[in-house]
Amino acid sequence: MRINSAAVQHWIVPVVVLVAWEVFGRAGMLPRYLSAPSAILLGLWELASTGELFPALAASLYRVAAGFALGTLAGTIVGLGAGLVPGVRHFFDPLVSFLQGIPKIAFLPVFLLLFGLGHASKISIIAFSCFFPVFIASRHAVLSVNRILLWAAQNMGTPRRTIFFRVVIPAAAPQLFAGVRIGLAHAFVVLFAAELIGSRAGLGTIITSAEEWVRFDLMFAGILCFAVLGFASDRILLAIRARVLRGQTIGTEEQGMR
Repeated sequence: MRINSAAVQHWIVPVVVLVAWEVFGRAGMLPRYLSAPSAILLGLWELASTGELFPALAASLYRVAAGFALGTLAGTIVGLGAGLVPGVRHFFDPLVSFLQGIPKIAFLPVFLLLFGLGHASKISIIAFSCFFPVFIASRHAVLSVNRILLWAAQNMGTPRRTIFFRVVIPAAAPQLFAGVRIGLAHAFVVLFAAELIGSRAGLGTIITSAEEWVRFDLMFAGILCFAVLGFASDRILLAIRARVLRGQTIGTEEQGMR
């Protein structure tokens, strides 16, 4: 059996860290709040066996999926419009520049007043957070399309609709996906903060309750669930990106990394 050296290099540091963490944890050489990996896994099993884990996972996954989808859709549509239509660009550019630097979680009290403590407020703040990186990436992606491609299509009498779907979108797709990936990371960050501040269900609620009861193993189990959800979502997005951009990565460094 042939060993992949790249895979070994990727995993050797995390494995060494986990083993050292476990050894020092069992030896009592770590602070009490830093639970050993085995204790965290046992805490995860406890949450699953008591029936707390899966409803919390479902609630968090629903919120982040709905908020991410809405924010990405809005950011893509408005960003493409800003890249193509000067009037749209002149309207949204100052607004986005003004709001971009504000931590989006600061708007959570407003969304809580508007939509309450249920799913709607969490979905709205996540969508609001995702909108900005996707908008910026979409706008710049359209504006960075090679003008020679557009001129060539126009000189051949290609209809505008065909130019948009066959030239602009494929050329802008790599930057679009970069913005969507950043938006996905924002979605999980805001989800975590929103569930900590005002939530009746979700992984954030589990983490908050565990902290109050000084159950650091359960707290880290909730954090681990966030990490797994974020990692799995990012891998799915990258798989979709690789399939959509399959023809555009031929001969690039990215193709060699797969």
